[in-house]
Amino acid sequence: MSDRVTITCNGEEVALDVAPGESLLTALRERLGLSSVKDGCAPQGQCGCCTVLVDGDPRVACVTPVVRVAGRSVTTVEGLAPAVRDGLGDAFVATGGSQCGFCTPGIVMRAAALIDKGKTRPVDLDRALAAHLCRCTGWRTIYDAVQRPAAPVRDLDAAAQRARLEGGVPQRVGTDVPLGGGGFADDTAPPGALVAVPLPPGAEAVGAIEGNGLHWVVADSLFEARERAGKVQGRRTTIDETPPLPLPERPAGGVRLATSWVEPAYLEPDASWCEPGGEPASPLANGGAFGGKETSPVPGAARALADHLGRPVRAVFSREDVVRLGPKRAPIAATAVFDGRRVTIEGTVGAGAEWPAFESSPYTFEVEARWESIALAGPPTSNHLRAAGLAEHVVLVEGALSEAGADRAALVRDEHAAAVLLDNYVANDDGARAGARVRIGASGAIEGVDIRVAAGDPLDDIVLRSYAIGAAHMALGWVLSEGIAVDPDTGEVHDLTIRSFGILRAKDTPPIEVTVVDDPGPPRARSSDAVFAAVAAAAWDALTAAAGERPETFPARTTRAGRRLRR
Repeated sequence: MSDRVTITCNGEEVALDVAPGESLLTALRERLGLSSVKDGCAPQGQCGCCTVLVDGDPRVACVTPVVRVAGRSVTTVEGLAPAVRDGLGDAFVATGGSQCGFCTPGIVMRAAALIDKGKTRPVDLDRALAAHLCRCTGWRTIYDAVQRPAAPVRDLDAAAQRARLEGGVPQRVGTDVPLGGGGFADDTAPPGALVAVPLPPGAEAVGAIEGNGLHWVVADSLFEARERAGKVQGRRTTIDETPPLPLPERPAGGVRLATSWVEPAYLEPDASWCEPGGEPASPLANGGAFGGKETSPVPGAARALADHLGRPVRAVFSREDVVRLGPKRAPIAATAVFDGRRVTIEGTVGAGAEWPAFESSPYTFEVEARWESIALAGPPTSNHLRAAGLAEHVVLVEGALSEAGADRAALVRDEHAAAVLLDNYVANDDGARAGARVRIGASGAIEGVDIRVAAGDPLDDIVLRSYAIGAAHMALGWVLSEGIAVDPDTGEVHDLTIRSFGILRAKDTPPIEVTVVDDPGPPRARSSDAVFAAVAAAAWDALTAAAGERPETFPARTTRAGRRLRR
């Protein structure tokens, strides 16, 4: 049984036969092929990636039944006036307000409505962006984009090269990317491909097929596949996350720290498609998901299912699947102490994560790190996530230096190290360097972040700055607000909604100033990893200075700054 619904979409009247309960999002993507409308969390209605205009007003399409818009006008990016659409595309590229581009079309639609109403003050943007989530950019460049900057003359090939060095996988930079043209796997699947979704835990379905370690329900459409799989919308738990590893005894004159499970929270859910006998589409189409998809099971499943069924197959994760099955930042519990000649780190890292030796210290002293990797009930972890291992080491080293009252300037190795030294400094394994200062006001709020970054030939300052701001935003979240609740006995993840991860909202993200330091030499990769580590270390020190006592768990929710960011 289906409903006949007529809407005006991008100026043309269309009639659709839709299933009962079908959303506007699936009607636009699956039936009309409008791939600029992205599915980041459906049907949670929390990420804003599927925002469209209904009679000129922004609406989240994944929680809007298509029958509710019968007879009304629906506009997607494709239907915006060319001057508005192209102007916003240029603006987001000009500021670095778009990186992978997955969330940006929804933000572009929101911005178009604001511009139409003449509401582009910071307070207007604060309210509007509360409906959105962007994991890449750290928000500040989005504010810049909506307020219409002048477009600089740039070499976009060089910009793409810098983006690849930062993200580790190819990434295009161009006006079509913020308008939805990033070329994500689920946007490029051939029409008529079967759709496969994994069975939720404990569920059963007639005809489910094993593929690459998971059981999949296969149907003619995404809506039907999710209906047959019995997908249940994820919930947000009322249980606070806690570090799963106990704090060790604090060493004399040293520091200790325990951290929680952290969701990388990339917005594009894992997706792939494959022809029988072919190569599956990469889930890393225009960005690396901060390393979170390096071991994704989706491409292998798409290939296995296509070969088994003899037809093209799309394999698609929901947001809940990403949270249950995707890798997390491993929790730690560790101590660090500086004796004037050496920083000694001793700790445990959970869930079997194993880190390489820490060899990127910019200082003249040695760092000796001894880690024990132990099994924990919980989700998988990954060493590929942004600054995994590097940030944990740097935070502990810098904390030990601060606790000992060490003069960092007297300990750095060379003038290039000194050039980025603010309150904290780190060099990553590729030779990039970053220093950071985090400023906390009398109210306990973070008032600003200052960053210096040296990455050799920057290639494109705008992309470099965008990645640095995004890394700073993620680092602040790791220290202050991010974490997910995991059952310590079963390992089940309780926080399944995208808003329950603790990611800093636009209005809570402080001004972030980035200075690109002159650093003669070839382009250096992953400077944003160095920024992440430096900002995290600087934030921990700033919280300590503001409170007069060092917080010993991340996220540091009991601090004044952390309490201001309660979920």
